[in-house]
Amino acid sequence: MKVKSNPSNLQILYEDNHIIIVNKRAGDIVQGDKTGDTPLSDIVKHYVKDKYSKPGNVYLGVVHRLDRPTTGLVIFSKTSKALPRLNKLFLSKDIKKTYWAIVKNEPPKPQGTLVHWLKKNPKNNKSTAYQNEVKDSKKAVLHYKTLKQLDNYVLLEINLETGRHHQIRSQLSSIGCPIKGDLKYGFDRSNKDASIHLHARHIEFMHPVKQTPVNILAPLPKDPVWDACL
Repeated sequence: MKVKSNPSNLQILYEDNHIIIVNKRAGDIVQGDKTGDTPLSDIVKHYVKDKYSKPGNVYLGVVHRLDRPTTGLVIFSKTSKALPRLNKLFLSKDIKKTYWAIVKNEPPKPQGTLVHWLKKNPKNNKSTAYQNEVKDSKKAVLHYKTLKQLDNYVLLEINLETGRHHQIRSQLSSIGCPIKGDLKYGFDRSNKDASIHLHARHIEFMHPVKQTPVNILAPLPKDPVWDACL
């Protein structure tokens, strides 16, 4: 999926002198990769440059990432002062991020905690979830609860305790709850737009410079299944 570089496509959810928070679309890559597609970071830079008529290069720090087929909240730093502070908030887990996932099957319990050991395979860019520690694996912990029973699917809310490669996708798949559209992790068919139904829905943290609360909710993508969640 080719990313459009038109800044008018951006959905800005929050912006001040130090931070900009964007609602990422499916197919956007946060940072440049081997595909050569225009990354979201470049699109945001163009937006900042145009909006404020900035000469020369625009500073923009990438704080965290979302998988390409995933949608929702992405934070960027607009200043070199804010970037290390935001990084520190993520490392200390002082940023609370909540995801919504639409899955194929109901989990074993309405809510619970999943603990696995994830091992990434760089060749196929996939993580495998193990019940016990294996060589080169990393511990992964998430908390989930069922929000709504849909006609053919189940809506889950996810809170991460760790931030591992494809963590939500692999852990949910391992309990028989693959995310809608996620062929890589066991769903039986892809979504037409190559998305998966995983959305970074809500984020909450103390502003690293102003020390005021930031509390942002990302609107859901427009499609009939997401619409049924509201």
